[in-house]
Amino acid sequence: MTSTEVILDPTKRGYWTSDQDVRWCPGCGDYGILAAMQMMHTDLDVKREDTVFVSGIGCAARFPYYMSTYGMHSIHGRAPAIATGLAVARPDLHVWVVGGDGDMLSIGGNHLIHALRRNVNMTILLFNNRIYGLTKGQYSPTSEVGKVTKSTPMGSIDQPFNPISVALGAGATFVARTHDLDRKHMMATFRRAHEHRGAALVEIYQNCNVFNDGAYDNILKRDVRDDRLIDLVHGEPIVFGAEREKGIMLVDGEATVVQIADVGTDALLVHDETRPEPTVSFAIGRLTEEAAGATPVGVFRSVEAPEYVGAVNDQLVAANAEQGPGDLGALLRSGATWTVD
Repeated sequence: MTSTEVILDPTKRGYWTSDQDVRWCPGCGDYGILAAMQMMHTDLDVKREDTVFVSGIGCAARFPYYMSTYGMHSIHGRAPAIATGLAVARPDLHVWVVGGDGDMLSIGGNHLIHALRRNVNMTILLFNNRIYGLTKGQYSPTSEVGKVTKSTPMGSIDQPFNPISVALGAGATFVARTHDLDRKHMMATFRRAHEHRGAALVEIYQNCNVFNDGAYDNILKRDVRDDRLIDLVHGEPIVFGAEREKGIMLVDGEATVVQIADVGTDALLVHDETRPEPTVSFAIGRLTEEAAGATPVGVFRSVEAPEYVGAVNDQLVAANAEQGPGDLGALLRSGATWTVD
């Protein structure tokens, strides 16, 4: 087999790898996410000419350069809006959106929640390193209270966003979390999100080793990971811990960490990502290392709902059948008009 044949084979990583030099800081978690994405695509029945990555501004937003697909490095925070237009115009494409916690949750917050509530058919990857990296280390909407940065020299007094809570509150039909130290978990999560019909959001815990190194060490270092990561598995009781000794119960509607020896397995919450209402998923998403000593990863919610692009096209078909083809020129000249000399 020649090298050209390898590159043109969609089941090989080279097919999905562009010819651009990857320009992130050495050791950045983005490298692991990129590798997982390229490798995950080798197992999908899709082609690069049918795949588009749209990004905003920031370190994560360089992602489209490194995927050998169509792509657009767009405007700060506006990637979900631009991707919505693309998804509506070309429903045959696989549309991915990439951005960081600042890009998606600060200037782009409104665009994100409306793309989710509309259930636009796109897959959104939110790289969360709890810092502004490209602009050199200011605090972000997910930085913890007390975070000392160049823009908060006395410590942040802002309560941070929980991206899972934001997505569930916006009515997202698919919500998940993964992290940059587990390629297998990332690939499985990305694939689930890609297969979902509608808006899918995946939060990725990502390390910025220059401006916020070790942001997730309390839950992701190898010596604590087994004890502090809660792996959500649909249809199974939520159990975790190095000895599988801890679990999650619902107490007055709140997800609570318990010792299994104290309550028994039957008392544990069985994870159901397909619950029609997001209430329980929201409660699980509120578990954090700071509040509960553990953090869940995996799929929080995956439900079917009417998808925006299909509904828009259905309206166009109905309007065309009822009124005939539209006339853009007549529309522009209808109603009040002005002549500018």
